Amino acid sequence: MKAVIVVHGGAWAIPDEMSQATVDGVKAAACEGFKVLKRGGGALDAVELAVRSMEDNSVFDAGHGSVLNADGEVELDALIMDGRALANGAVSSVKNIANPVSLARAVMEKTDHTILTGRGANLFAERIGMVTVPTETLVTEYERKEWEKHKKYATGVVELFNSQWGHDTVGAVAVDCSGNVACATSTGGIRNKMVGRVGDSPIIGSGGYADNLRGAVSCTGHGESILKVTLARLILFHMEQDKEVEDAVELALRYMGDRVHGGGGAIAVSPAGKWAATFTTERMAWAAVERDVLWYGLDPNEKCKEQLSQY
Repeated sequence: MKAVIVVHGGAWAIPDEMSQATVDGVKAAACEGFKVLKRGGGALDAVELAVRSMEDNSVFDAGHGSVLNADGEVELDALIMDGRALANGAVSSVKNIANPVSLARAVMEKTDHTILTGRGANLFAERIGMVTVPTETLVTEYERKEWEKHKKYATGVVELFNSQWGHDTVGAVAVDCSGNVACATSTGGIRNKMVGRVGDSPIIGSGGYADNLRGAVSCTGHGESILKVTLARLILFHMEQDKEVEDAVELALRYMGDRVHGGGGAIAVSPAGKWAATFTTERMAWAAVERDVLWYGLDPNEKCKEQLSQY
């Protein structure tokens, strides 16, 4: 069985000055994750490593590139899910954690819970010895300036996906050589969000879902809209109805647009290794690796191809 990994760097109006760095970032993340798969590693390790790569890249709104809330603070959300037994873990509104996706995995593997939030999540991180970092190391100078310019959350939500100051989620899905699937999603949320606001990213079934019987999905876009339609699970529902992966994603995104007027995107992979990266926003950076071929894109209907040997 062929191994495949697909990653996204967020669906929004990515400005031209950020486009190359964003594409380079998703390509690097996909390649990092595929290294795990190529040496026979599992899908869960692959998606965690790919998302960590983007959390460590300040061009993305996750980890080191996160946006600021209304109080000028960083609050991070993440989830991870293993399709073998539907094991999952998530964190929301955590602070001072550079790689929240790894904290989410620790919740999955070291607690009896599914999600920890805020102070409780940070206390858990401290208990297991996860390194914390000063908030200022997670915030770029660009973000500080943008935060000062846009302090009204209501305006921000309206403009988010139709302007060039929005920012969004990162995610990864994979299937390994044994047919196991996994997903991971991580975000800093929406700029100037209310303190304590939680979007779709850490919510199982909305921000992501993985089931060996169906496939794996990671979503991106306007979190409140994604939550209303439980987008990740909706995509897998269409796949259960024997829709092709790409058709399933398109149908679910169209429904979200028609029903709640929400824009976004998603990546998905089936247990057989079929995959899709689709969006309804102006742009979405994505990359996929299968059989040593790297696919990637940014604009609608763009699908570029390179041999992985170049990396």
